[in-house]
Amino acid sequence: MATSAPSAKPKAVVFDLDGCVWRPEMYELWGGGAPFTDHGDGTLRDRAGVRVWLLGATRAVLRELHCSPEWSGTVVAIASRTDEPSWAEACLQQFTIDDGKGGAFKMKEAFAVEEIYKGSKTGHFRNLAKKTGLELSEMLFFDNEMGNCRDVSSLGVTCVYCPDGVTADIWQLAMRSFPAPKGRVVGPSNSTL
Repeated sequence: MATSAPSAKPKAVVFDLDGCVWRPEMYELWGGGAPFTDHGDGTLRDRAGVRVWLLGATRAVLRELHCSPEWSGTVVAIASRTDEPSWAEACLQQFTIDDGKGGAFKMKEAFAVEEIYKGSKTGHFRNLAKKTGLELSEMLFFDNEMGNCRDVSSLGVTCVYCPDGVTADIWQLAMRSFPAPKGRVVGPSNSTL
């Protein structure tokens, strides 16, 4: 899915997890959850046998961010308020992504900074700014919940509303739209922004 990096590219690319990077959301696994097993088909199964899968172009986007020299100076991070942070961590450690060169890496290796806990996404981003030393306006954020996008965009972060997860179209839209004006949420043309 190689794309050329935008001329004004973000210094941090940040992802929500539940409903944005994978399905189902961790709260939907109650009665199951960790441990997860890799079934060799690109999916995981929780202890109750429920399938967990990556959405859209998540693998290709993370491969590009992790392996492409064009993105070598970019911080890749997570801002998630999942109900089950330990289960999310387990999934990050289990999902494998091919590197496009005959090798592979665990999904967790793609992320330099993680904010995974209950609480406001604005708090997650203030912590990300402290940990990375970056300005909020230098960050690009993907989330499937419009409320989170509105809250975080008010901080100056370019937010991309992705109701169907990180798809190839959403990734391309994000690259064309960065940086967005403060308070403006980027999203599919058929969504209400």
